[in-house]
Amino acid sequence: MAQPVILDFDQSTGNVPGSVVIDLADWQDEIRYGCSMHAFARLGDLLDREMPPDYGTVFMGSGDFHHVSALLVEKACSKLEPSDSLELVILDNHPDNMRFPFGIHCGSWVSHAAKLSRVSHIHVLGITSGDIGVAHAWENRLRPLYAGKLTYWCMDVDIGWMKTVGLGHAARRFDSPDELVEAFVEIQRHRQLPVYLSIDKDAFSKETVCTNWDQGRMTEPNLLRIIDVLKSRLIASDINGEVSNWTYQNRWKRFLSWMDGQEPVPEEQLQVWQKQQQEFNSRVLAALQR
Repeated sequence: MAQPVILDFDQSTGNVPGSVVIDLADWQDEIRYGCSMHAFARLGDLLDREMPPDYGTVFMGSGDFHHVSALLVEKACSKLEPSDSLELVILDNHPDNMRFPFGIHCGSWVSHAAKLSRVSHIHVLGITSGDIGVAHAWENRLRPLYAGKLTYWCMDVDIGWMKTVGLGHAARRFDSPDELVEAFVEIQRHRQLPVYLSIDKDAFSKETVCTNWDQGRMTEPNLLRIIDVLKSRLIASDINGEVSNWTYQNRWKRFLSWMDGQEPVPEEQLQVWQKQQQEFNSRVLAALQR
């Protein structure tokens, strides 16, 4: 069984038995939330050197590091047969397909993954964020949506604007997470491509697990149902959305983080949430390894 890997930027993941831990504490301020493409490429070079040839699920700490998934998806693509491609399945409360002119960040990385020729399609499941509502429509990168390469699976948000601009095919809206998951499962029953699964825990309800981002409505049984239908095709996966506090040295990042409404978590609460997160991780990892 392939060993899990912890990309240890923020010391929030805790102990994962049998894992390979890569200490990236010195990279935290540079990579967290967002970074230049030059810094991102340097991190990619480091991961190429430090990660084992074969590895299992990758943990990367806070959802502020979700853009690192773009590097991992690229690595997974490089291991495919020359004529093969993969589907990227993401659980997230946000589309992560937003405009970010300063490089790449945790809310823009999907648009970068969509540029990879060997990524056949991207599904983002569980969005309840207003990021895909009409008020933020201009912030979404439309090219992968028009190209039929990206689908938003959402709840609780009005996406009527997408039909108006010819993007009705690119989003599916549901009343409940159960309905969303069953519709997705029905489609996936007939698919054969390899799958990369990326899990950001802000997709889940606060009753399931707590993060310091605004959260969606997915549940743990929803996730287990998705894993069950995908597991015969899963070739790689990652998990993020841990809880950690960080004061940026970079004033611009401090401002951006504040604009996104991220508040520090009191220490006593932080410890409770991290314990809850680690127990959740153990159950999800067990499901992925069955």
